[in-house]
Amino acid sequence: MNTHFESIEQVVAELADANYIADRALATVLFLAHRLEKPIFLEGEPGVGKTEVGIVMSRLFKTDLIRLQCYEGLDASTSLYEWNYPKQLLHIRLEEQGKKDKEAIEQAIYSPKFLIKRPLLEAILRSEERPPVLLIDEIDRSDEEFEAFLLEVLSDFQITIPEIGPIKAKNKPMVVVTSNRTRDVHDALKRRCLYHWIEYPSFEKEYSIIMARLPGVETRFAKQVTGFMQKIRAVDFLKKPGISETLDWAQALMAMHRQHLDEEVVVETVGCILKYREDIRRFKEEIWSDNGKKTEYL
Repeated sequence: MNTHFESIEQVVAELADANYIADRALATVLFLAHRLEKPIFLEGEPGVGKTEVGIVMSRLFKTDLIRLQCYEGLDASTSLYEWNYPKQLLHIRLEEQGKKDKEAIEQAIYSPKFLIKRPLLEAILRSEERPPVLLIDEIDRSDEEFEAFLLEVLSDFQITIPEIGPIKAKNKPMVVVTSNRTRDVHDALKRRCLYHWIEYPSFEKEYSIIMARLPGVETRFAKQVTGFMQKIRAVDFLKKPGISETLDWAQALMAMHRQHLDEEVVVETVGCILKYREDIRRFKEEIWSDNGKKTEYL
Protein backbone atom coordinates (compact mmCIF):
# COMPACT_ATOMS: atom_id res chain seq x y z
CA MET A 1 0.00 0.00 0.00
CA ASN A 2 1.43 3.36 -0.96
CA THR A 3 2.42 5.74 1.84
CA HIS A 4 -0.46 7.88 2.93
CA PHE A 5 -0.16 8.58 6.65
CA GLU A 6 2.85 10.73 7.47
CA SER A 7 2.22 11.18 11.20
CA ILE A 8 -0.06 10.10 14.02
CA GLU A 9 -1.49 13.61 14.20
CA GLN A 10 -2.48 13.29 10.54
CA VAL A 11 -4.31 10.02 11.31
CA VAL A 12 -6.30 11.71 14.11
CA ALA A 13 -7.15 14.68 11.87
CA GLU A 14 -8.18 12.60 8.84
CA LEU A 15 -10.33 10.29 10.96
CA ALA A 16 -12.03 13.35 12.46
CA ASP A 17 -12.65 14.72 8.95
CA ALA A 18 -14.36 11.38 8.20
CA ASN A 19 -16.50 11.83 11.35
CA TYR A 20 -14.65 9.14 13.31
CA ILE A 21 -13.40 10.48 16.64
CA ALA A 22 -10.31 8.51 17.66
CA ASP A 23 -7.91 8.89 20.57
CA ARG A 24 -4.15 8.95 20.04
CA ALA A 25 -3.73 5.31 21.09
CA LEU A 26 -5.97 4.02 18.27
CA ALA A 27 -4.45 6.48 15.80
CA THR A 28 -0.98 5.17 16.70
CA VAL A 29 -2.02 1.58 16.01
CA LEU A 30 -3.52 2.56 12.65
CA PHE A 31 -0.40 4.53 11.71
CA LEU A 32 1.92 1.63 12.58
CA ALA A 33 -0.29 -0.95 10.89
CA HIS A 34 -0.16 1.08 7.70
CA ARG A 35 3.60 1.65 7.83
CA LEU A 36 4.50 -1.93 8.86
CA GLU A 37 1.81 -3.54 6.67
CA LYS A 38 0.49 -5.56 9.59
CA PRO A 39 -3.12 -6.53 10.35
CA ILE A 40 -4.97 -4.76 13.18
CA PHE A 41 -6.80 -6.75 15.82
CA LEU A 42 -9.51 -4.67 17.53
CA GLU A 43 -11.32 -5.95 20.60
CA GLY A 44 -14.00 -4.29 22.70
CA GLU A 45 -17.62 -4.43 23.71
CA PRO A 46 -20.24 -4.41 20.93
CA GLY A 47 -21.08 -0.98 19.56
CA VAL A 48 -17.87 0.87 20.44
CA GLY A 49 -16.80 1.49 16.82
CA LYS A 50 -14.57 -1.46 15.87
CA THR A 51 -16.26 -2.27 12.55
CA GLU A 52 -16.44 1.42 11.69
CA VAL A 53 -12.63 1.59 11.71
CA GLY A 54 -12.44 -0.65 8.63
CA ILE A 55 -15.21 1.29 6.88
CA VAL A 56 -13.54 4.65 7.54
CA MET A 57 -10.10 3.42 6.50
CA SER A 58 -11.46 2.32 3.12
CA ARG A 59 -12.85 5.83 2.65
CA LEU A 60 -9.59 7.52 3.60
CA PHE A 61 -7.55 5.35 1.23
CA LYS A 62 -10.26 5.65 -1.45
CA THR A 63 -10.24 1.90 -1.95
CA ASP A 64 -12.64 -1.03 -1.82
CA LEU A 65 -13.92 -2.41 1.46
CA ILE A 66 -14.14 -6.21 1.41
CA ARG A 67 -16.01 -7.53 4.43
CA LEU A 68 -15.98 -11.09 5.73
CA GLN A 69 -18.69 -11.49 8.37
CA CYS A 70 -17.73 -14.40 10.60
CA TYR A 71 -20.18 -16.94 12.01
CA GLU A 72 -20.17 -20.44 13.46
CA GLY A 73 -19.44 -22.97 10.73
CA LEU A 74 -17.59 -20.54 8.44
CA ASP A 75 -14.97 -22.50 6.48
CA ALA A 76 -12.41 -22.13 3.69
CA SER A 77 -14.85 -22.65 0.82
CA THR A 78 -17.31 -19.99 1.97
CA SER A 79 -14.57 -17.46 2.79
CA LEU A 80 -12.07 -18.14 -0.02
CA TYR A 81 -13.59 -19.56 -3.21
CA GLU A 82 -15.96 -22.10 -4.69
CA TRP A 83 -16.38 -23.54 -8.18
CA ASN A 84 -19.56 -22.61 -10.02
CA TYR A 85 -20.72 -26.20 -10.54
CA PRO A 86 -24.00 -25.45 -12.42
CA LYS A 87 -22.11 -23.26 -14.88
CA GLN A 88 -19.40 -25.91 -15.28
CA LEU A 89 -21.96 -28.63 -16.01
CA LEU A 90 -23.68 -26.48 -18.60
CA HIS A 91 -20.34 -25.77 -20.27
CA ILE A 92 -19.46 -29.48 -20.28
CA ARG A 93 -22.71 -30.35 -22.06
CA LEU A 94 -22.20 -27.65 -24.66
CA GLU A 95 -18.59 -28.66 -25.28
CA GLU A 96 -19.49 -32.37 -25.56
CA GLN A 97 -21.98 -31.48 -28.27
CA GLY A 98 -19.10 -29.84 -30.11
CA LYS A 99 -17.18 -33.14 -29.73
CA LYS A 100 -14.25 -31.64 -27.79
CA ASP A 101 -11.95 -34.06 -25.98
CA LYS A 102 -12.16 -34.47 -22.21
CA GLU A 103 -8.77 -32.89 -21.49
CA ALA A 104 -9.72 -29.69 -23.34
CA ILE A 105 -13.06 -29.55 -21.53
CA GLU A 106 -11.37 -30.01 -18.15
CA GLN A 107 -8.91 -27.21 -18.84
CA ALA A 108 -11.78 -24.93 -19.84
CA ILE A 109 -14.03 -25.55 -16.83
CA TYR A 110 -11.22 -25.08 -14.29
CA SER A 111 -10.43 -21.55 -15.38
CA PRO A 112 -10.96 -18.30 -13.42
CA LYS A 113 -14.25 -17.52 -15.18
CA PHE A 114 -15.88 -20.46 -13.38
CA LEU A 115 -14.54 -19.38 -9.99
CA ILE A 116 -16.87 -17.85 -7.39
CA LYS A 117 -14.63 -15.47 -5.50
CA ARG A 118 -15.29 -15.11 -1.78
CA PRO A 119 -13.93 -12.22 0.36
CA LEU A 120 -10.43 -13.58 1.08
CA LEU A 121 -9.70 -14.38 -2.57
CA GLU A 122 -11.21 -11.04 -3.64
CA ALA A 123 -8.81 -9.23 -1.29
CA ILE A 124 -5.85 -11.05 -2.85
CA LEU A 125 -6.95 -10.50 -6.46
CA ARG A 126 -7.82 -6.80 -6.03
CA SER A 127 -4.44 -5.95 -4.49
CA GLU A 128 -2.61 -5.33 -7.77
CA GLU A 129 -3.53 -1.68 -8.35
CA ARG A 130 -5.06 -0.29 -5.15
CA PRO A 131 -4.97 -2.69 -2.18
CA PRO A 132 -8.39 -2.97 -0.53
CA VAL A 133 -9.28 -2.87 3.15
CA LEU A 134 -10.18 -6.38 4.30
CA LEU A 135 -12.55 -6.29 7.28
CA ILE A 136 -12.79 -9.64 9.10
CA ASP A 137 -15.67 -8.89 11.41
CA GLU A 138 -16.42 -10.70 14.69
CA ILE A 139 -13.74 -13.38 14.40
CA ASP A 140 -14.82 -14.67 17.83
CA ARG A 141 -18.04 -16.00 16.25
CA SER A 142 -16.11 -18.41 14.00
CA ASP A 143 -14.64 -21.80 14.95
CA GLU A 144 -11.04 -22.43 15.99
CA GLU A 145 -10.50 -24.41 12.76
CA PHE A 146 -11.24 -21.27 10.74
CA GLU A 147 -8.80 -19.31 12.89
CA ALA A 148 -6.04 -21.75 11.94
CA PHE A 149 -6.92 -21.41 8.25
CA LEU A 150 -7.00 -17.61 8.50
CA LEU A 151 -3.56 -17.70 10.10
CA GLU A 152 -2.12 -19.26 6.95
CA VAL A 153 -3.80 -16.73 4.65
CA LEU A 154 -2.68 -13.69 6.68
CA SER A 155 0.92 -14.91 6.93
CA ASP A 156 1.78 -14.28 3.26
CA PHE A 157 -1.50 -13.58 1.44
CA GLN A 158 -0.97 -16.51 -0.87
CA ILE A 159 -3.31 -19.38 -1.62
CA THR A 160 -3.10 -22.38 -3.90
CA ILE A 161 -6.06 -23.49 -5.96
CA PRO A 162 -5.18 -27.06 -7.03
CA GLU A 163 -6.69 -26.71 -10.51
CA ILE A 164 -5.10 -23.31 -11.21
CA GLY A 165 -2.00 -23.02 -9.03
CA PRO A 166 -0.70 -20.46 -6.50
CA ILE A 167 -2.19 -16.96 -6.34
CA LYS A 168 -0.32 -14.32 -4.36
CA ALA A 169 -1.27 -10.75 -3.52
CA LYS A 170 1.03 -8.25 -5.27
CA ASN A 171 0.41 -5.75 -2.45
CA LYS A 172 -0.83 -6.55 1.03
CA PRO A 173 -4.36 -5.36 1.79
CA MET A 174 -4.94 -3.47 5.00
CA VAL A 175 -6.58 -5.97 7.34
CA VAL A 176 -8.86 -5.07 10.26
CA VAL A 177 -9.91 -8.00 12.46
CA THR A 178 -12.58 -7.35 15.10
CA SER A 179 -13.76 -9.34 18.10
CA ASN A 180 -16.45 -8.81 20.73
CA ARG A 181 -14.56 -11.25 22.96
CA THR A 182 -17.41 -13.74 23.29
CA ARG A 183 -14.57 -16.28 23.39
CA ASP A 184 -10.79 -16.08 23.51
CA VAL A 185 -9.08 -15.88 20.14
CA HIS A 186 -5.88 -17.92 19.81
CA ASP A 187 -2.63 -16.13 20.67
CA ALA A 188 -1.06 -17.18 17.36
CA LEU A 189 -3.52 -14.97 15.46
CA LYS A 190 -3.07 -12.03 17.81
CA ARG A 191 0.72 -12.26 17.53
CA ARG A 192 0.52 -11.54 13.82
CA CYS A 193 -1.49 -8.37 14.42
CA LEU A 194 -1.17 -5.03 16.17
CA TYR A 195 -3.62 -5.18 19.07
CA HIS A 196 -5.90 -2.49 20.45
CA TRP A 197 -8.78 -2.59 22.92
CA ILE A 198 -11.47 0.04 22.27
CA GLU A 199 -13.01 1.24 25.53
CA TYR A 200 -16.43 2.76 26.04
CA PRO A 201 -15.99 6.46 25.25
CA SER A 202 -15.47 9.15 27.85
CA PHE A 203 -18.06 11.93 28.18
CA GLU A 204 -15.98 14.28 26.05
CA LYS A 205 -15.37 11.71 23.32
CA GLU A 206 -18.99 10.56 23.19
CA TYR A 207 -20.22 14.15 23.04
CA SER A 208 -17.78 14.86 20.17
CA ILE A 209 -19.01 11.77 18.31
CA ILE A 210 -22.65 12.88 18.59
CA MET A 211 -21.80 16.38 17.37
CA ALA A 212 -19.75 14.99 14.45
CA ARG A 213 -22.19 12.28 13.34
CA LEU A 214 -25.50 14.10 13.77
CA PRO A 215 -25.49 17.41 11.91
CA GLY A 216 -27.94 19.91 13.35
CA VAL A 217 -28.07 18.40 16.84
CA GLU A 218 -28.32 21.02 19.59
CA THR A 219 -25.40 21.31 21.99
CA ARG A 220 -27.51 21.12 25.15
CA PHE A 221 -29.42 18.10 23.88
CA ALA A 222 -26.18 16.31 22.88
CA LYS A 223 -24.77 16.87 26.37
CA GLN A 224 -27.96 15.60 28.02
CA VAL A 225 -27.97 12.40 25.91
CA THR A 226 -24.26 11.87 26.57
CA GLY A 227 -24.69 12.31 30.33
CA PHE A 228 -27.59 9.83 30.36
CA MET A 229 -25.58 7.21 28.46
CA GLN A 230 -22.55 7.63 30.68
CA LYS A 231 -24.69 7.01 33.78
CA ILE A 232 -26.57 4.04 32.33
CA ARG A 233 -23.31 2.24 31.52
CA ALA A 234 -22.48 2.30 35.22
CA VAL A 235 -25.37 -0.13 35.81
CA ASP A 236 -24.54 -3.82 35.59
CA PHE A 237 -26.86 -4.65 32.69
CA LEU A 238 -26.62 -7.86 30.66
CA LYS A 239 -25.70 -5.73 27.64
CA LYS A 240 -24.44 -2.22 28.20
CA PRO A 241 -25.24 0.17 25.33
CA GLY A 242 -22.39 1.23 23.07
CA ILE A 243 -21.87 4.36 21.01
CA SER A 244 -23.96 2.87 18.19
CA GLU A 245 -26.95 2.77 20.55
CA THR A 246 -26.22 6.37 21.57
CA LEU A 247 -26.37 7.53 17.97
CA ASP A 248 -29.48 5.45 17.23
CA TRP A 249 -31.25 6.88 20.27
CA ALA A 250 -30.28 10.47 19.53
CA GLN A 251 -31.46 10.06 15.91
CA ALA A 252 -34.76 8.56 17.10
CA LEU A 253 -35.32 11.46 19.49
CA MET A 254 -34.54 13.99 16.76
CA ALA A 255 -36.97 12.19 14.44
CA MET A 256 -39.61 12.63 17.17
CA HIS A 257 -38.73 16.37 17.26
CA ARG A 258 -37.57 16.12 20.87
CA GLN A 259 -34.90 18.55 21.96
CA HIS A 260 -34.59 17.45 25.57
CA LEU A 261 -35.03 14.31 27.67
CA ASP A 262 -38.04 13.89 29.93
CA GLU A 263 -39.57 10.99 31.88
CA GLU A 264 -42.07 10.08 29.19
CA VAL A 265 -39.77 10.02 26.17
CA VAL A 266 -37.13 7.94 27.97
CA VAL A 267 -39.67 5.19 28.74
CA GLU A 268 -41.04 5.33 25.19
CA THR A 269 -37.63 4.95 23.56
CA VAL A 270 -35.70 2.80 26.05
CA GLY A 271 -35.71 -0.02 23.46
CA CYS A 272 -33.24 2.03 21.41
CA ILE A 273 -30.55 1.62 24.04
CA LEU A 274 -31.38 -1.57 25.98
CA LYS A 275 -31.82 -4.75 23.97
CA TYR A 276 -32.74 -7.34 26.60
CA ARG A 277 -36.12 -7.70 28.26
CA GLU A 278 -34.45 -8.26 31.63
CA ASP A 279 -32.43 -5.04 31.29
CA ILE A 280 -35.52 -3.00 30.38
CA ARG A 281 -37.47 -4.42 33.30
CA ARG A 282 -34.60 -3.72 35.67
CA PHE A 283 -34.27 -0.19 34.35
CA LYS A 284 -37.97 0.54 34.89
CA GLU A 285 -38.21 -1.15 38.29
CA GLU A 286 -34.90 -0.13 39.88
CA ILE A 287 -34.07 3.21 38.26
CA TRP A 288 -37.10 4.82 36.66
CA SER A 289 -39.41 4.02 39.58
CA ASP A 290 -37.14 5.98 41.94
CA ASN A 291 -37.73 9.74 41.56
CA GLY A 292 -34.36 10.53 43.09
CA LYS A 293 -32.49 8.38 40.56
CA LYS A 294 -34.68 9.64 37.75
CA THR A 295 -33.66 13.21 38.53
CA GLU A 296 -29.98 12.26 38.41
CA TYR A 297 -30.36 10.81 34.91
CA LEU A 298 -32.24 13.82 33.57
